[in-house]
Amino acid sequence: MTYFTILHWITLFVFLLIFILLVIVSKKETNPKIFWSMVFSSFLVTSTLSLFSMFVLDKYTKKAKLVNITHRRVLLNETIMFFGQVQNIGRFKIGHCKLEVKIVNNALNVNDLSGSTFYKPRSGLGFLFSSKEEKPSTIIKDFVVAKNLKPGELRNFSASMPYPPYFQKADIRYKLYCH
Repeated sequence: MTYFTILHWITLFVFLLIFILLVIVSKKETNPKIFWSMVFSSFLVTSTLSLFSMFVLDKYTKKAKLVNITHRRVLLNETIMFFGQVQNIGRFKIGHCKLEVKIVNNALNVNDLSGSTFYKPRSGLGFLFSSKEEKPSTIIKDFVVAKNLKPGELRNFSASMPYPPYFQKADIRYKLYCH
C-alpha cells in the first residue's frame, strides 16, 4: 500500500481545479459534440498529468537507503543470503521497499574484452533449436524488505535466493525501490 503525503493531496487538488477551470472554459462552446469532446480531452490530459506527478512525487518524497548490506553463500543448498538494513531517510512514511538483486556471471573486465564477447551469431529460428546446455548468465530477483517504514526508522532484513553452481567471479548489484 502506498501512502499519500500532503504534497500528493495538494497536487490532486490543483489538477482538480485545473479540470474544473477547463470545463468552465469549454462551457462557452455551443455545439454539444464539441463541448463533450473538450471535456473528455480535458479529463484525459489532467488525469494523465496527475498520474505522472504522483509517480514523480513518490520518487522524490519516499527516500530510503541500504545500510550494511552483506551477502553470504550457503554451499549446502546452493543459495545466497543477503543481510542488511533499510533506513527511511525522507520525511514521509513509506508503504513498502523492494530490493532488486542482480547477479551477473563473469562480469566484463577491460583486459578480457574481445569481439566474440559482444557478438555471437544466432539464427532467427533459435527457439526451435535451443540447447538445454545454455545457462543464464544473469539472475534478477526482487524482495520486499520493508513495509510501513516511518521517517528515520531503520529496519533489518534478510533474503535468500538460489545461486547457480556454475557462476564464477559473479558481480552482485543492488537497487532499492520504495513507494
